[in-house]
Amino acid sequence: MNILIGVFNLYIDRWDFFSKLIVQHILLTLVSVVIIMAFGIVLGVTMTKNGMFAKIMLAITNFLYTIPSIALFGFLVIITGIGNQSAVLALVIYGLLPIIRNTYVGIKEVDDQVIESAMGMGSTNMQLLFRVQLPLALPVIFAGIRIMVVMTISLCGIASFIGAGGLGVAIWRGITTNFPEMTIAGSLLVALLAIIADLILGRIEYRAQKRILGVEMDKPLRTSTS
Repeated sequence: MNILIGVFNLYIDRWDFFSKLIVQHILLTLVSVVIIMAFGIVLGVTMTKNGMFAKIMLAITNFLYTIPSIALFGFLVIITGIGNQSAVLALVIYGLLPIIRNTYVGIKEVDDQVIESAMGMGSTNMQLLFRVQLPLALPVIFAGIRIMVVMTISLCGIASFIGAGGLGVAIWRGITTNFPEMTIAGSLLVALLAIIADLILGRIEYRAQKRILGVEMDKPLRTSTS
């Protein structure tokens, strides 16, 4: 109880410090998420066109996913140095797997009869992709996006170990100075950001499904990514 009171007082006394770290954390996450989505969706779509490429990409991303995050951060420091650059690169590597896999699986699971009907109506490959496959694969793709965003926010919390900004600075400072209130304060803010991001994305997912697919429901669809 005393620790929680100390955390609350810390927020009041050092809010300027924490607000600066929150902004840094959000910016690092946004940059990483934009890069992940740009590359991940393109790679996922490309994989649906080439079975061998799909096997290679899934094998590579699965392998990278098995590397402990702190080890990957440490390895990238040797290549790109300390700071935000290495942090973003590591976050992108970790975030690619759910986007690539869900885009690939979502498009592959589109009913063949729907595709044949669209092609029979004279749809080009691009029209088929953007008007049929991607909209129908949206629930699966969005499930991957939500997982990726929450994971990226969480992993960004250890970016300070390699000199990057964000709330990890507060966590690291609390650990190194034996100041548990600081560690808990930083950790709670990371968790809060992840929860808020998931709630916002859930609402966007609901609206997108309703608009594109005409889905009428009280809650967003829950899609398994296994």
